Amino acid sequence: MRAHRQRHSEEVFHERRNQSQLVDHALVERVASEIGTSQEEAEVHDEHVQGMVSQALGGLLYLYPAAMANTPPEAFLSDEEYRDAFNRVVRAAAVRGHVVIVGRASQVILADLRDVLHVRIIAPFEKRVVYVMQREGVDRHTAASRIHRKDHERASYLEREYHQHPDEAQLYDLVLNTSLLDLESAVDIICFTLQQKARGLTTKTGELGPATGLSRYPGQAEDFPSLAH
Repeated sequence: MRAHRQRHSEEVFHERRNQSQLVDHALVERVASEIGTSQEEAEVHDEHVQGMVSQALGGLLYLYPAAMANTPPEAFLSDEEYRDAFNRVVRAAAVRGHVVIVGRASQVILADLRDVLHVRIIAPFEKRVVYVMQREGVDRHTAASRIHRKDHERASYLEREYHQHPDEAQLYDLVLNTSLLDLESAVDIICFTLQQKARGLTTKTGELGPATGLSRYPGQAEDFPSLAH
């Protein structure tokens, strides 16, 4: 999610929030359509760098031609070239602005961009199972299996290709536990954080942080006594 310097009113901010483009599973569906394969087969390779390399990149070339313009067809034959090209696709989507990118290692690929807000949404496993059951109309076993599989695939992909783990808190600006939050409240918190990050874009990185604007304690700070004593 990309933050922009605050130039307009609160109403304009919320209008842009509603106009943001979502880059999620629709990308898989579009790629599957363009490469002439089934959505199920494309899903097998989503967030992976193995197999279907040249075909998948052919679909991405159709979706983001400017980002792929300098990538020759022969480069589509290696996993490394696939990862590099996919990185360019994700960055191209972010540069366009007003976009929400779900997964796709974007927390690592876009880590150096100050105007991107990185958010991780978590919840207890059982509540995630209930959510999938309710939203997708599947039974408990199917929902649990799907969550386990996707978690494993995403973690393996991030570790193998970027040497990072999705649970690493430093990859995110905000981690939200939705076990006590409804979705609308979670959206409000994310939008508020996005606004706060946007306000800091004109400030030097070294001047940001928890100490900003704070004075020294009036007295000598003391540690809490150890429970062992």
